Amino acid sequence: MSSTKHTPKLVQKSSSGGSGAGGGTGGQPIMPLASPLMGKKKKPFLGMPAPLGYVPGLGRGATGFTTRSDIGPARDANDPVDDRHAPPGKRTVGDQMKKNQDDDDEDLNDTNYDEFNGYAGSLFSSGPYEKDDEEADAIYAALDKRMDERRKERRELREKEEIEKYRMERPKIQQQFSDLKRKLAEVSEEEWLSIPEVGDARNKRQRNPRYEKLTPVPDSFFSKHLQSGENHTSVDPLQGLGGLNTPYPGSMTPGLMTPGTGELDMRKIGQARNTLMDMRLSQVSDSVSGQTVVDPKGYLTDLNSMIPTYGGDISDIKKARLLLKSVRETNPHHPPAWIASARLEEVTGKLQVARNLIMKGTEMCPKSEDVWLEAARLQPGDTAKAVVAQAVRHLPQSVRIYIRAAELETDVRAKKRVLRKALENVSKSVRLWKTAVELEEPEDARIMLSRAVECCPTSVELWLALARLETYENARRVLNKARENIPTDRHIWITAAKLEEANGNTQMVEKIIDRAITSLRANGVEINREQWIQDAEECDKAGSVATCQAVIRAVIGIGIEEEDRKHTWMEDSESCVAHGALECARAIYAHALQVFPSKKSVWLRAAYFEKNHGTRESLEALLQRAVAHCPKAEVLWLMGAKSKWLAEDVPAARSILALAFQANPNSEEIWLAAVKLESENNEYERARRLLAKARSSAPTARVFMKSVKLEWVLGNIEAAQDLCTEALKHYEDFPKLWMMRGQIEEQCEHLDKAREACNQGLKKCPHSVPLWLLLSRLEEGVGQLTRARAILEKARLKNPQSPELWLESVRLEYRAGMKNIANTLMAKALQECPNSGILWAEAVFLEARPQRKTKSVDALKKCEHDPHVLLAVAKLFWSERKITKAREWFLRTVKIEPDLGDAWALFYKFELQHGTEEQQEEVRKRCENAEPRHGELWCAESKHVLNWQKKTGEILTQVASKIKNTF
Repeated sequence: MSSTKHTPKLVQKSSSGGSGAGGGTGGQPIMPLASPLMGKKKKPFLGMPAPLGYVPGLGRGATGFTTRSDIGPARDANDPVDDRHAPPGKRTVGDQMKKNQDDDDEDLNDTNYDEFNGYAGSLFSSGPYEKDDEEADAIYAALDKRMDERRKERRELREKEEIEKYRMERPKIQQQFSDLKRKLAEVSEEEWLSIPEVGDARNKRQRNPRYEKLTPVPDSFFSKHLQSGENHTSVDPLQGLGGLNTPYPGSMTPGLMTPGTGELDMRKIGQARNTLMDMRLSQVSDSVSGQTVVDPKGYLTDLNSMIPTYGGDISDIKKARLLLKSVRETNPHHPPAWIASARLEEVTGKLQVARNLIMKGTEMCPKSEDVWLEAARLQPGDTAKAVVAQAVRHLPQSVRIYIRAAELETDVRAKKRVLRKALENVSKSVRLWKTAVELEEPEDARIMLSRAVECCPTSVELWLALARLETYENARRVLNKARENIPTDRHIWITAAKLEEANGNTQMVEKIIDRAITSLRANGVEINREQWIQDAEECDKAGSVATCQAVIRAVIGIGIEEEDRKHTWMEDSESCVAHGALECARAIYAHALQVFPSKKSVWLRAAYFEKNHGTRESLEALLQRAVAHCPKAEVLWLMGAKSKWLAEDVPAARSILALAFQANPNSEEIWLAAVKLESENNEYERARRLLAKARSSAPTARVFMKSVKLEWVLGNIEAAQDLCTEALKHYEDFPKLWMMRGQIEEQCEHLDKAREACNQGLKKCPHSVPLWLLLSRLEEGVGQLTRARAILEKARLKNPQSPELWLESVRLEYRAGMKNIANTLMAKALQECPNSGILWAEAVFLEARPQRKTKSVDALKKCEHDPHVLLAVAKLFWSERKITKAREWFLRTVKIEPDLGDAWALFYKFELQHGTEEQQEEVRKRCENAEPRHGELWCAESKHVLNWQKKTGEILTQVASKIKNTF
């Protein structure tokens, strides 16, 4: 049956397939049909293996692909492997894959190796894991856990702070919209349902077609087309759009067509447009009929007033507003909540809201003084008065509200009326009485104060004010009555003492102050020394000198240990001088001199105080007392003699020095002072005799030096040389004598003798830096730069860490034009002497201009208070034409070191160029008072032979004239 069924299908399939070739009968067997390709030659590559690297279809753009036949069938992880004898753990496909993965994970490459931690993975992970490995891992795990717990709290706290900081800087989106989420609670159900659904955003243009945009057509368009013909004024009727057949509206309107033509009159259209614009503008412009006026400036001002002035975050304002609203609702009788709410609205620019809030606050807190005052502050003038009146009805005893009511009044009479009404209700208020009295005339004020002290008997201010307005006798009675009412206040006693002094009863001042101390102690008042000294300073500034001195004498010794008295009193006097209370300082010095009459230091401080702040007479009187108590103090004798000399009283100065000789025989200082006095007054023979007597009775190196100097400046070179030779026999280790000998020989142009003198001096005084510098400059002056360098190097070896020698070496190279070598030497110098001010000051100006500021900052870090560095900074600002800053730094320099003559000279030169005559004269006077003696430029002039008789002011002018602005 199967064959009979199958055969017809084959026949049918064959017949259908071969019908195109001629067909065949259904009962005959099937024969293969002839193909049209059978007669052609077979291709040579058919049946042959593909060449190496061949990819089918690559020529037409196909790429290689992988099929399951290439990689084998998929296998389950539990399928057994092909090796039936595989060891346990490797008998399934999954085990093999796991082993291969572990092998791949173990990376022993050099890039995976660290010197400290080793390989990133476990180097011995492939080895067996035994029990001791497990124990070791447990121990390490316990150690790690213990170490982790030690710093756990600190680390967690730090991580928490970092997270909070990160959250503050980068808040989450949900936090940013938290205030909006809270507002969702206020959304009603209808509003929620009316929110539109989120639609599909795709094909938006097709779903929401844009409306057609209409653009006004310019007049020139119609003009052009009207000229070209009438056929463009209507639309084709075939379009079926009714209503467009009408010509352009207005084209046929009478008045807009030019007569005799069909053209549009553009001029009349422009006039019509202007007329329409004028009509619209006239509606808002000023008119006679009183229509609404728009002021552009006022309008802009109103707009500016609407701009919020608060610059903070809007979300912060919202949060604050919400919090304050919550406070008001939960506790409506809490005044600070209403005040804070009103101020918040005021800050954000909503003044009317603030006023409404504070007025509601007055309703809720009618007994709060602060709320009423805030309401009065926020309201405008007349409204504020009404608010204050309402506040007075609720709080009739409030002093602050009455004061505010008086402040709101502009008329003095109205102020007086308000304050008198207030005093009727609150008669015990000192503040109200004081405010009311200030508005009255003296006579009315006295009457009011009489009533005030009755109402407020414990107010010291009212008693004292009344005493000032009364006559002498009445004031005494008032103060006595005040002492009865207030026995514990010191001001009443001090005022009583001032009153007696002002009326000439100075003998009563001391008694009153002593009685005050006794009475106050009896009433249990502690005597505070600092407070009394402050009261004395106030008395001094008010001109009550006797009261001031009496107070100082009464309290200066209270509460001080005996051994601390001198130190404390000197500090007190300096403090009084700093505060400008000179009489207090004088009283303290007088008391200290009574207690310590033989202390030279106290007499010196008092003398310097009188010299700086007193008169010449007071200074001389003090010095006479000083030398009587301390006759062995040479400096006191010399100060007295100098004071007489400056006053051009030479005989008196001589007599003082004669007395000093008697008290201090053979004193070098007094001998030299006497010589200077005579030489300055051109008494050269007297000076010579004095020096000869001094050399015989009190021979010292300084006496010989002054003797040589006197002969040198007078031109007696031979006598000076003889004296110098004699002096060097006795004092060969005194370098100034060798230097003078060398300078005298140099002046006489005996350079070899000068060089020999310096060399001999250096053998005796190898550590004298000025002597080395003198020899170096001598060699440089004759052109021997190499020898000068060698001398300075030798000097640096003998005197290491000497900034003066390093500075001279740098300048030597700079003067020779070797700037690179100078910079190198400066670097070495700063390494050896890192805190030398003169080196840093020179280093600033060795730099190029752009680098000087940086160098000056480094110099100030190393030598913050060095006068040379401060002077260099002042010169730097001067060179940059920063006049104000330069003046500040000059002042700072001369304040730190008033003995530096170079600073005064540069400061004077600066003021000559940039200051006024008053500023120049001030610098000159300050310099003369300071009497500077040091400084490179200053000493070069002041110690020159030709300038030996010149005063400080003359030397200042001379030094300033030689300064060049080369920096």
